[in-house]
Amino acid sequence: MAQNVSDNNFQQEVLDSSSSKPVLVDFWASWCGPCKMLSPLVEQIADEKADSLKVVKMDVDANPEISQKYNIMSIPTLLLFKDGKIVKQLVGYQSKDKIMAQIGQFLPTATV
Repeated sequence: MAQNVSDNNFQQEVLDSSSSKPVLVDFWASWCGPCKMLSPLVEQIADEKADSLKVVKMDVDANPEISQKYNIMSIPTLLLFKDGKIVKQLVGYQSKDKIMAQIGQFLPTATV
């Protein structure tokens, strides 16, 4: 299950914790159709990869500070953080297979 993060806890929940395992951040908004289509896929990935990947969601409307810091211009946007840095960015709706193909190389175990 993906947890929600905010401007206030982003540093701790994403940047700091990405040193132990990668963190996938789903930037979304309640009015965004493609975000609603992507959400179940993000949840599936969160459940299936819980041992090797942390998955969080960030509402861009409620958290403008982080969204601006990372230049989130389009949603949905998925950012993968490792050791506090962005290692992969995916913009727009993507299939689960495509997401895993893009981020799999950054996960501790090579199972995709």
